[in-house]
Amino acid sequence: MVRKRRTEPSSSSGESSESQDAAGRSAQRPTERASPAQEGGGGRTWAPQSQQQPQQGGRGGYGGGYSPQGRGGSQPRGGMTAQQYGSSPDYQGRGGQPRGMPPQQPMGAPPEPMGRRRGGGSVAGGRGGGPTSGGHSRPPVPELHQANQAQYQAMVSPQPAPSGKPSQSYSQAGSSSQPSEPSTAQVTQQFQQLSVQHEATPTQSIQPIAASSKSMRFPLRPGKGSTGAKCMVKANHFFAELPDKELHQYDVSITPEVTSRGVNRAVMAQLVGLYRDSHLGKRLPAYDGRKSLYTAGPLPFTSREFSITLINEDDGTGAPRRERQFRVVIKFAARADLHHLGMFLAGRQADAPQEALQVLDIVLRELPTSRYSPVGRSFYSPNLGRRQTLGEGLESWRGFYQSIRPTQMGLSLNIDMSSTAFIEPLPVIDFVTQLLNRDVLSRPLSDSDRVKIKKALRGVKVEVTHRGNMRRKYRISGLTSQATRELTFPVDDRGTVKSVVQYFQETYGFNIQHTQWPCLQVGNQQRPNYLPMEVCKIVEGQRYSKRLNERQITALLKVTCQRPHERELDIMQTVHHNAYRDDPYAKEFGIKISEKLAQVEARILPPPWLKYHDTGREKDCLPEVGQWNMMNKKMVNGGTVNSWICINFSRNIQESIARAFCQELAQMCQTSGMAFNPEPVLPPYNARPDQVERALKTRYHDAMTKLQHHGKELDLLIVILPDNNGSLYGDLKRICETDLGLVSQCCLTKHVFKKSKQYLANVALKINVKVGGRNTVLLDALTRRIPLVSDRPTIIFGADVTHPHPGEDSSPSIAAVVASQDWPEVTKYAGLVSAQAHRQELIQDLFKVWQDPARGTVSGGMIKELLISFRRATGQKPQRIIFYRDGVSEGQFYQVLLYELDAIRKACASLEPNYQPPVTFVVVQKRHHTRLFASNHNDRRSVDRSGNILPGTVVDSKICHPTEFDFYLCSHAGIQGTSRPAHYHVLWDENEFTADGLQSLTNNLCYTYARCTRSVSIVPPAYYAHLAAFRARFYMEPETSDSGSMTSAAVGRAGAGSGGGRSTRISGASAAVRPLPALKDNVKKVMFYC
Repeated sequence: MVRKRRTEPSSSSGESSESQDAAGRSAQRPTERASPAQEGGGGRTWAPQSQQQPQQGGRGGYGGGYSPQGRGGSQPRGGMTAQQYGSSPDYQGRGGQPRGMPPQQPMGAPPEPMGRRRGGGSVAGGRGGGPTSGGHSRPPVPELHQANQAQYQAMVSPQPAPSGKPSQSYSQAGSSSQPSEPSTAQVTQQFQQLSVQHEATPTQSIQPIAASSKSMRFPLRPGKGSTGAKCMVKANHFFAELPDKELHQYDVSITPEVTSRGVNRAVMAQLVGLYRDSHLGKRLPAYDGRKSLYTAGPLPFTSREFSITLINEDDGTGAPRRERQFRVVIKFAARADLHHLGMFLAGRQADAPQEALQVLDIVLRELPTSRYSPVGRSFYSPNLGRRQTLGEGLESWRGFYQSIRPTQMGLSLNIDMSSTAFIEPLPVIDFVTQLLNRDVLSRPLSDSDRVKIKKALRGVKVEVTHRGNMRRKYRISGLTSQATRELTFPVDDRGTVKSVVQYFQETYGFNIQHTQWPCLQVGNQQRPNYLPMEVCKIVEGQRYSKRLNERQITALLKVTCQRPHERELDIMQTVHHNAYRDDPYAKEFGIKISEKLAQVEARILPPPWLKYHDTGREKDCLPEVGQWNMMNKKMVNGGTVNSWICINFSRNIQESIARAFCQELAQMCQTSGMAFNPEPVLPPYNARPDQVERALKTRYHDAMTKLQHHGKELDLLIVILPDNNGSLYGDLKRICETDLGLVSQCCLTKHVFKKSKQYLANVALKINVKVGGRNTVLLDALTRRIPLVSDRPTIIFGADVTHPHPGEDSSPSIAAVVASQDWPEVTKYAGLVSAQAHRQELIQDLFKVWQDPARGTVSGGMIKELLISFRRATGQKPQRIIFYRDGVSEGQFYQVLLYELDAIRKACASLEPNYQPPVTFVVVQKRHHTRLFASNHNDRRSVDRSGNILPGTVVDSKICHPTEFDFYLCSHAGIQGTSRPAHYHVLWDENEFTADGLQSLTNNLCYTYARCTRSVSIVPPAYYAHLAAFRARFYMEPETSDSGSMTSAAVGRAGAGSGGGRSTRISGASAAVRPLPALKDNVKKVMFYC
C-alpha cells in the first residue's frame, strides 16, 4: 500500500513567527549611530572618544550638513548604549556628541520615513563621487600598478594596535604562508583595539529597526538617475485606468464545503445565472473561488442565503443524473477603498492598499479563468499556441501571465508570454510506456520502474474508459504492491472476497489483458479502490508540477525561447485577443486597459574600465557590448599552482590524451598569468566512476606522501569526467571540499577531446580564483573612485536560499552567504553554506547563539565569520556593509528585512560593543515578468546582436514603484531569447546612496564575475551565493526514500559545522535539520564554488 506523504509545517507561518520574533528582539536592542572614520592613507583605526573632535554637521567629501531634525547636528539619536554589550560605561560611541537613546527608552518607535533628509549647505555633487570642497580633503591616492601582491599589501597594512603589537593580517583569504592564524577571540579583541587616527566624520545614522512591519518604511527614491545616454524603450506594461466605482466585499460560505475552486465557481456561476437580475440587483460579481465576492456598488441586501443544485454531466447510461445540493450564504464584509489606492499611486500614502489591488486582480482574472487553465497568475490553453511534446508523457502548453501592479505611471497591467509542462491526456498504459521509454509489455516491471511510475502518477486525475460514455474521474493515490491477478477485495460483510479480474469480467464484461501489472489505487487508504491501468485515461489540463529532467527542460526552453520582436508581437496579440474593452467584468467595474505597450525613458550606463596585469600587452580594457576577451591580457593577480594531480574517470580517454590535455591547460594558465608548474606530482590516474571515494583518497594520500618530504601542500586536482556522469560530479565535490580540503576543476570528455582555446581560457579563469587569484579588477576600485565603497573599508555580501524541487517534500533548503574579502578591489568572495528547514526563506544561520559546555554562551554564524574573515584578510574592519539578497518575493520583503537586518546588527555587536557599520540592504529579483524592448528593433545602435536592449540599460521611472527606491537593470548582452532585466529594490539604506551611485556600482560589479569575460545579468555576489547554495546540495547525503525525502538519522549531529546546532524552529515546532558537512578552512577562503 502507498505510504502517507509526510507533511511539513507551512513555511509561511514559520516566516511570520520568525519575523515577529525578530521584531521583538530588535525592539529591545537600541542600535548605535555609526560615524565611520574618514578615509586616510594606511590602516583605519578607532580611538576613544576623548581624542575626537565633536562634529558639526558636514559630511566630509560627500555632501553637506544636515539640520538637527535630519541626520546631522549633534542631536541625540537612537543608539546602542555602551553597557548593553558589556563595555565600559564611559565609551560613548564614536563621533562627537553622544548619540544613544537613554538606556531605559525602548526602541519600538518607528524610524523616521526613509526619505532623503538633506540639510542645507550641501556642496554640488551631493552624495556622488569625487572629493568636494566641504570637510576634509582626501589624501592623494598612491599610484597602483597592481604588479605584485606584496607591493599592494604594504599599502593597506594595518596600523599597530594600541598595545604596540602589530595586528595580525587575516588568514581567512590571505596568503597561506602566514606563520599562525589568530583565534576568533583574538580577532574580536583586535576589532576592539582598532583606533581612529583621523577625526571621524559622521555620515550615516544607524536607523533603529522597527518593532514590526507596520511601523517600517522602505527607503524613498533619492531622485532619479542621470548617468548614461538617454533612450526610449518599450515595456510589457499596459496602463490601467483606476475605476471610480465603490467596491464592496462580501463573505461567501458554501456548504457542504468543497476544496475544489472549480466546484465553488460552478456553484457561484449557477447562482449568478439564476439570480443576477433579481436578488443581485443586476450586479455582475467577481468571485475568487474561495470565500470572497466583490461587486461594483452594493447588493440589495447585507446577508442572504441561496439554495443551488449542481447537476452532473450525462454519463450516457440513461440513469438519472447525479444532483448535488449546496447552501450559499453571501454576507456584506467591507468596502474596498480605491481612494487610498489613488493616494498611494500619487505618492501621498506609504503603504500599498493590498485589498484594493487584489480586487482589481480578481476582476481581471474572472474571464480568463473561465476560458483557460489557471496556474498561479498565468493562464494556459492547448489553443493558445503550439502544443509541443516534452517526452516521458509530458507536453508544453502556451499561455500568458497577467498581474496588476502599482507603478509611477499609475496602475499597470503586466502581461508576458509563458509556457509550462502539462501531462499528456494519454491512456495510462501509453503514458507509462513513454515514461519508461521502452516496450513495457515485453518484460515485467522492476522495483525501480514501479517507484518511477508511482512518483509520476501520484495525485494525477484519470477517467475510466470501460463504461461507455460514463467517464467517472478519480485521483490516483498510489500503486498496488501486488499484480492485478492477485488482487481481491471483500464484497459483503460476511467476508466473501472477489478478485479484481473476476469483478471486471462479471460487472462490465471487460477482460483485463495485463494481469501481471499493478492496479492504480484511487480514493483513500481506508477504502482503497482498485483500477486496472488499461481502463484509465489521464484527464486533460493537469499541470505537471514535479521536477523536469534535462531533456524536458531543453525541450521546454526551445518552445519558450523567443527573439524580442517575436515576444513583443505575441504579447500585443494576447492583449488584443483578451479584448479587455469587451470584458463584461472589466466593464462592470469600470476598469479600462490601454492596448499600447508603455513607452519608458531609459539610460544606457557606460561599461567600466577593467584592470589587467601590467606585464600583459593590454594593461586595461573597456568592454564592448557587455563582452571582451583575454587576448594579450594577463590576470591582475595570477594564482600559484605548484603541486597538482589529474584523475580520469572517463573510459574513452587514454592516459596520453589526458596528459596532453593537462599540459595544454597548464600552458593556458601560464599564458593567462598564473604560476603553474607544468609537471604533475604523479602521472594521470585512471579510475572507475563507481569507486570515486576510493580513487580520490588513495591518489590524494599518494600525492601528499610524496609532497610531505618537501613540506608542500596539494594545490589542485584536475578531474576528467564522462559527459553523462550522474552523481559522480556531486560526490567528487563533496569529498574534495568537505573531507580532503582540496579544490578541484572538472572537465567533460567532449571538451578534453576538442581542447578549444576558448574553453581552456575559461577553465583557466575558474582555476585562478579557486587557488586564490584575481582575474580582473575595476580600475575605479584601484584608483579609489567608487562612491560609498572606495572611501572607507566596505564589505559587500551576497545571500541566497535555494529550495528543494517540487515533489521533494522534506529535504532542507540551503542558505549561502558570500562576502568580499578584499578592499578596495571588492572582487574576491569567501562563501559559507548552511542547511535549514524545508522551504524556509529567512536565513537562520546569519547569527546564532548557543551554550558551549566549556565556554558558556557563544555566538557565531555566517555574518560574524565573514566579518572576521574580512578583518584577517585586509587588516581592517568593515565600516560599511552592502548586502545584496537574492530570491525574495515582494510578499516576504518585510519579514526578510526585519529578521536578517537584525541578525547583521547582532553579528556586528558581538564583535565589539557599539560596532554598527551602516547597512544598505538590496533585494535582487530575477523571477519577475517585466521585459524591455528596443523602441525600434531595426536600429542597430539600440540593440545587440541578439536583438535585445544594450547591456547597461537602466529604468527607474514610469514602470517602477510609485515612491520606493527600485530600478530595473539589464546588465548583460543577450545570447538567445529575450533578456530579462534584474529588478533591484532597496529595503534599507543607511549609506544614503544616490540613484546613480547604486545603479552604477551594481552595473560595474556585473563586469567582475570571475567565470567568464562577459558582464552577467545579476550582481556577482548574489550570483556567487546562488552557485554556493547549488553546490552545497551535493554535500547532502543521498536521498533514501522514493518520495525524495531524507531520513533524519543524523539529526543528533546538530553540533557539526562552525559552531552551534543547526536545528531550525518553524512556527514553534522543532524541526531538526541534518547539518551539512563542514567545509574545510582552506576551501572556505577561496571561490571554490566557481
